[in-house]
Amino acid sequence: MDYSVLSNLSRSSKRFILFTLDTALIPASLYLAFALRFGTGWPLVLVDRSWLLLPLLTVLGAGCIVYLRLHKIKLNALEARSIMRIGACAALLTVVAIVASYVFDFHAPRSVPVIFGALFFLGALLSRLALLALLGVLESRGRPSVPVAVYGAGSAGIQLVSALRRSREVRPVLFVDDNPSLWGLIVSGLAVARPDRLEAMAATGRIERVLLAMPSVPRTQLNALLTRLAKLNCEVQVLPSYVDLISGKNIAEGLRTVAPNELLERDAVDLDIPDVAKAYAGRVVMVTGAGGSIGSELCRRLLNCRPERIVLYEQSEIGLYEIDRELRPLAQDAGIGVSTRLGSVTNRARIEAVMAEERVEIVLHAAAYKHVPMVEENELEGARNNVLGTQFVAEAAQAAGVERFILISTDKAVRPTNIMGATKRMAELVIQDLQTRSSGTKFAMVRFGNVMGSSGSVLPLFQRQIARGGPLTVTHPEVTRFFMTIPEASRLVLLAGAYAEGGDVFVLDMGQPMKIIDVARRLIALSGHRAKEAGSEGGDIAIEITGLRPGEKLYEELLIDDASLRTTPHEKILRAQEARLSQIEVLSMLKELQEILNSGDAAALRRLISKRIEGYHVQKTVGYS
Repeated sequence: MDYSVLSNLSRSSKRFILFTLDTALIPASLYLAFALRFGTGWPLVLVDRSWLLLPLLTVLGAGCIVYLRLHKIKLNALEARSIMRIGACAALLTVVAIVASYVFDFHAPRSVPVIFGALFFLGALLSRLALLALLGVLESRGRPSVPVAVYGAGSAGIQLVSALRRSREVRPVLFVDDNPSLWGLIVSGLAVARPDRLEAMAATGRIERVLLAMPSVPRTQLNALLTRLAKLNCEVQVLPSYVDLISGKNIAEGLRTVAPNELLERDAVDLDIPDVAKAYAGRVVMVTGAGGSIGSELCRRLLNCRPERIVLYEQSEIGLYEIDRELRPLAQDAGIGVSTRLGSVTNRARIEAVMAEERVEIVLHAAAYKHVPMVEENELEGARNNVLGTQFVAEAAQAAGVERFILISTDKAVRPTNIMGATKRMAELVIQDLQTRSSGTKFAMVRFGNVMGSSGSVLPLFQRQIARGGPLTVTHPEVTRFFMTIPEASRLVLLAGAYAEGGDVFVLDMGQPMKIIDVARRLIALSGHRAKEAGSEGGDIAIEITGLRPGEKLYEELLIDDASLRTTPHEKILRAQEARLSQIEVLSMLKELQEILNSGDAAALRRLISKRIEGYHVQKTVGYS
């Protein structure tokens, strides 16, 4: 039986089928009532003339069905009022049976009409549910559907689930709600789960979309919730407000996606290449900075590569706890080991011990201090962590015979104007130098643009500012940046690990850089507001120009030498072999850096950077009025 044949029946044909079914239930229910009353399968021989109730009630009952319009109840709209109408019809038939028994002197037992009414009610209800289930099976046969979670188990969520069940594209699988009293309940046929289950379900593909059904929630609370949900590895959509609903807007059209890649002025790059997983399958992979936004996403993506074990190395106890709590159950289900190791990348002995104990084969080095203003004010610690930390981890990897070492760098390392970028460039020079003296370990680097959604990036900052009602702060109207999403960033690292030949610099073709002010405008619009800027009328969220911060560039670059570009098996992944310092120069730089850190001389650090880092210059602080 084909679903399309049934669904394409005319409305009158569907009503006739239901009318016939309900009418046939009347004599069947009455016969069964007599059978239950007398305890026999052939009760009519015991009831004298009472069997005449069967044809009489069938005719009168058909009139009751038409009068109460049971045949006009839509199967996929069966709800409390429809069930009450079926109950009313059953009660009316019971009364008709009692009256007919007395009027025509049938002498049927008094309990028979009551049993008959109850049986008709159950039969009419269960037959509809059975038909609905059958249609659902036929409809879903061979049909791809997106599993979705509905956030909000209130009236809006229930109505949304009812509407989605008539959709062929999506399949609601559960409710999620912040109210603990609802957890574990079954609402509209779906279990209500805790919000913290979403992350694991999204990571394993059990849900691919979250629909936020809380149209009456205050705007500030909604934006805070969207900020949390934006970190999920799935699409997030929002039900429109009640104002939009009563204005006649279509619910499906009103669902709007909220995701970092919406802010990109390009298509997201597809970096899911099955062959890459082979580079990590069955290996022991160590991720430094595993509790950070990039490190944690790397760990999630590694699960799909089926390594033997993932070693989580992190100095933040809470960061390590959070990623371990999320990752361990998923890894156990996949048969992947997980090790958690507290420690700093500047602790050489600890790193060497962990690599020896865990027999590490691949290192993804994501640990770094990366916030420009913070490192600008704490330059010595920034250099200690970013430069010496990289040196210690890389040298430990080489000594342990690690197969591949991937450093996560930044576009701010190219002709840097700030200490953070300069220290990352120094870390790159260390890696390039080690590669010249490495016969076993392959060292490579990945340069990121601005990663939307990562800690300290512009997206969560703007979202918090919108939640407070503004203003959104932009340092200069002409500031541009290359942008990428967290999934793009993590997959780029994994690809680099697979493609590395030694001394490579990998970058993602991110198209043209975007103006930060354009990102702000777009995010305001996606949040349902209008931007209010100087010289313009209207708008409800202001954009404020604050002036460039110390060390901030107007624009960023991805490569020191564009002529050094080489292709890779992926058209959107570029590889470069850039100029490097000699071994003597690198050793001299590291020795001088160690002396500077021991003496605590920040001015000397800046002199060292000016001497060793090509293109380094101090960016003048530019105001804007």
